[in-house]
Amino acid sequence: MLADKPRWDVEGRAWPLREASRFVETDRLRWHVQQLGQGPVVLLLHGTGAATHSWRGLAPLLAERFTVVAPDLPGHGFTQGRPTGGLAMPAMARAVGALCAKLDLAPTLIVGHSAGAATACRMVLDGFAAPAGVVALNGALLPFPGLAAKLFPGLARLLFVNPFAPHLFAGWARQPGEVARFLKRSTGSAIDRAGLDAYAALFGTAGHCAGAITMMADWDLESLARDLPRLAAPLLLLHGDADPMVPPSVSERVAAMVPGARFDTLSGLGHLAHEEAPEAVAVWIGAFADALKVTG
Repeated sequence: MLADKPRWDVEGRAWPLREASRFVETDRLRWHVQQLGQGPVVLLLHGTGAATHSWRGLAPLLAERFTVVAPDLPGHGFTQGRPTGGLAMPAMARAVGALCAKLDLAPTLIVGHSAGAATACRMVLDGFAAPAGVVALNGALLPFPGLAAKLFPGLARLLFVNPFAPHLFAGWARQPGEVARFLKRSTGSAIDRAGLDAYAALFGTAGHCAGAITMMADWDLESLARDLPRLAAPLLLLHGDADPMVPPSVSERVAAMVPGARFDTLSGLGHLAHEEAPEAVAVWIGAFADALKVTG
């Protein structure tokens, strides 16, 4: 029988960086959070369908000079509950802001991957964080182009109202090798066994699949695109040039929209660039912090 939600003592038994994990409660939520290192606070926000495991290579490198905080976002991983407003972007931003307040940690930098980059920008735009800078890794920051702009949100909403959809996805993910093939095909990234095992453990639970589908169904990128030009924090956009999921042109367009934003490509890397080459991404983030005069 498929598990409804990821279980810390089963799916999380060999979780990457498990020793850095703890559980923190805020209104309506019990968060799984990983924290390591010392220094200025760097908040890491994963993308749709992922969890803290996606930072397994990058977080320890950043922890050499920063306090690194990485939560499982609502609906994902081992975080339980739903914030007021569901999994829509403003609600996510508000919930993460409340978590930071509960931890008494104010992010100096926010690093977001894919949809996590959108959450990071929304936090700044809505006043839930005031970092010295934001780093968007393969950021999903603009509406899908053309026909996909209409079809993709509609498909996500159709799956959302189908109570069997998460169980079907989870059943598929339980088939040997399916998750590895899917990730390679959809992201263009080749990641290590620890990452593949963690994704397979999450996708094999209906609750995690339901969280990802719900988040996609509620995601409003049109409003974010309209608001991005007033983003107050310096923005660094890093994008793998082999990303088939979110094309690098998205980050290039955002760089032209946001005053002072910088765009650079990560050569030969896909949508999970930070999992493929954490050392290279850590160097970029460190240089960005230096340029902003972020010191311990």
